[in-house]
Amino acid sequence: MTPVTTAVLSALAEEQRGLLERLQRPQRVNRAGREFWLGELHGTPVVLALSRIGKVAAATTTTTLIEAFGAQRLVFTGVAGGIAPGVQVGDVVVAQAFVQHDMDASPLFPRYQIPLYGRERFACDAVMSEALLAATRAGLSHLGLPATVHHGLIASGDRFVSAAEEARQLRAALSEAGHAPLAVEMEGAAVAQVCHDYAIPYAAVRTISDRADDTAHVDFPKFVTEVASRYALAIIDEFVRRMTK
Repeated sequence: MTPVTTAVLSALAEEQRGLLERLQRPQRVNRAGREFWLGELHGTPVVLALSRIGKVAAATTTTTLIEAFGAQRLVFTGVAGGIAPGVQVGDVVVAQAFVQHDMDASPLFPRYQIPLYGRERFACDAVMSEALLAATRAGLSHLGLPATVHHGLIASGDRFVSAAEEARQLRAALSEAGHAPLAVEMEGAAVAQVCHDYAIPYAAVRTISDRADDTAHVDFPKFVTEVASRYALAIIDEFVRRMTK
């Protein structure tokens, strides 16, 4: 049986450096103005890539992973701002589904609905998400960290949310429409939509780097380097190991 190729996406280089160092038989390929690394983790063929920042960039990278490298499942690791009560800095959110908080084609379509899809959300693959949830808990346990792990909706949009009032209004508007996100970021929903189009299983995990408030720009760089990168390595390494069984 031919092994399944797993694509591992990250938004920032700091989040993927540890995985790249563990990659066996690494091979770099440049395509679509991006750098892709092929190799193996725990005997599983993988492709590592940076999504870049924003929905369009993430969609381009995802499409290239599928079309050019034959990715058969995709997992995203990154950081996000917590906007739900009880979702704090240092917590981790495993996505159940994604919604685009900046999608508004009204009055032609209801707000948040993706035109011509008839839906507002794109769900993650249930089997992969359960495996990622277990890998997240195990990986953080290996690090000796008591981080709280959440599982639910994440909102994506082409804006770095960095004001408390904006975050409050964003969540209130989404919640009124039946979407109560735990966190907000800039890529996940676009990746979910591309994976839906290609029928590729997708799962995603986000470490909460800030509360999407007025201190977000201060917390973010240091957190990515010192905390999120360690989380990403522990979680994805454990996830790939589990998926090889």
